[in-house]
Formats: sequence, C-alpha cells, structure tokens
Amino acid sequence: MDVSKTLTAVFGSAPIGTVTPISGGVSGASIFRVEVGERVCVLRIEGPPSPLRNPHQYLSLRIAADAGIAPRLIHLDEANGIAVTDFIEQRPLGDYPGGPRALAEALGALLARLQAAPIFPYFVDYPDIVARLFAHVRRTGLFAAGLLDAHTERLERIRETLVWDHAGLVSSHNDLNARNILFDGERLWLIDWESAYRNDPLVDAATLLDNLAPSPELEGVLLRAWLGRAPDDALRARLAPIRALTRLYYAGVLLSASATMPRAEPDADLAAPACDAFLRDVREASRTPQAVHTLGKIYLAAFLSGAAVPPLDSI
Repeated sequence: MDVSKTLTAVFGSAPIGTVTPISGGVSGASIFRVEVGERVCVLRIEGPPSPLRNPHQYLSLRIAADAGIAPRLIHLDEANGIAVTDFIEQRPLGDYPGGPRALAEALGALLARLQAAPIFPYFVDYPDIVARLFAHVRRTGLFAAGLLDAHTERLERIRETLVWDHAGLVSSHNDLNARNILFDGERLWLIDWESAYRNDPLVDAATLLDNLAPSPELEGVLLRAWLGRAPDDALRARLAPIRALTRLYYAGVLLSASATMPRAEPDADLAAPACDAFLRDVREASRTPQAVHTLGKIYLAAFLSGAAVPPLDSI
C-alpha cells in the first residue's frame, strides 16, 4: 500500500511532517512514526485480512486501548489493516524505578488489568495452535526423521491430560515479550496486538515469566502482583504444562523462520547451549539465521526439561 495515500486517507489535509520507519519487530506489518502537526503517531499497515491472520486483533486492540493498556487508538481501518495510535517515547525497561523487583510488580499488575478488561473474542484453543505450528515444523524437514518424536509424544500427553476450561478464558495478548512492552518513564504499555484473543490466563503469565522474570524471586513477585496473593500448589501445577506449551509455540515460531533459510541437509543434532551460555555468546542483538535456529533448539529442549530459556529479545 502506498504510504503517502494512506496518510492522506487517514489525516486528510493535516500537515504531515517527518515519516520514519520503525524497525525492530518481527511481524510483517509496515510501521511508521508520523509527525502530524504537533502530534506524533504510530501508523501500522498490515493490508487486507488474510486467512492466516488472527481476525480479532483489531477489536482486541480497541478494547485494550479503551482500557488504557494499549496506546490511545486514533484511527482504525480494519478492512485495509490500518491502525494509528499515539506514539510512546520509550525508555529501557531496565530504567524502571525500583529496579527488577518493581518492574516485576508492575508487569503483574498490568497483566491483571488486561485480564480484567472486557473479554476478547474467541479464536482457537491454544494447545491446538501449538500443535499445528509444531506439525508444520516437522513437515519442513528441518530436522532429521525421528528427532522430534519425544516432543510429539510429550505434546500429545499434555493435550490429553490438560483440562481446557473455556469458561475461564480471559483477554490475552499472547506475545508478552519485552519488544511488546513499552516504558514511557512513568508507566508500562502493551503494543502489537496481532496475536490477541481470549486464552487461558496462564499463557500470558508463562510468557512474561520466561521473558521478564529471570529468577525464582522475581517469578514469585510477578505472580503475587498478578494474583493479589501467593500462587498456590494448584496454580503452579497447571503453570508447568502451559509453560511447556508456550515454549513449544515459540520454538515453532523460531524454527519455522529457520526452515526458510538454505540448509545443506536436515539438522541431526538437537544439542543446544544452556540459557546462560547462549546469553554470554549473544553480546549484541543479532537475529542471524544461526542464532534464530539455536534459540529455537533451546526452546525445544526446555519444552522437555523445564530448564530456563533466554528471553526472546536476546536476538
């Protein structure tokens, strides 16, 4: 879509200043910082709906913006996949006042606000979408035959034993990694709602824990701030298989990307470095094909073992 025509359609005769592409995300959307008079906005263009796209992202975005969880929504054209929101001048999450503990508390409180919002539409049962994505990875031939059998067996066991309570589903972002959380110097905002739909409340919690609560202490702080109480044994027992599912989901995302890269032959080795070793080796943000593939294998291993994983913004 022509950006200049889109700007005219959205802002009419208002004076348009600098238009700057925003990079750093992994979605297929075209995103721009736009100066309109004295106002600064974010223009996000995805284009018309696709059968592969979550059909509820824009309604979810509107609900989240109305609840003050997402930046203010200025313009929405769902038919053409165009959204305009306030621009948030962000600061590093590491600058959050009070340090990691206070940030974990704020994240837990933000998650509670999201899940208390008017409920997002239903799209798909999360275990089903994880299974579809993992089946796709298997079909790509990225790994040697039989190498992923143990993962398939564990996924089947989880799906057989995990009770999926449709009555208990809540509004969920479904991609709460650090790239989608902005700190403006005073408070936190959630952005990039393309995966948002109603889901089990523990899916967002599990993703936050893996990405932004890298110690048992911070994990406890975040969960308490979210729940308003200490997590009990029943919640932790349910968290374990759902956390496994979120890890297999992100393994699927990473390895689907890796499968599009040229490879001489299928990978016959699932060995992957531990979380700390990987983070030591990745000194700069670098989304190289090898780093993506290695991180995918770490998430595959953690699906089976429950070991710690690097945050998704480490590459």
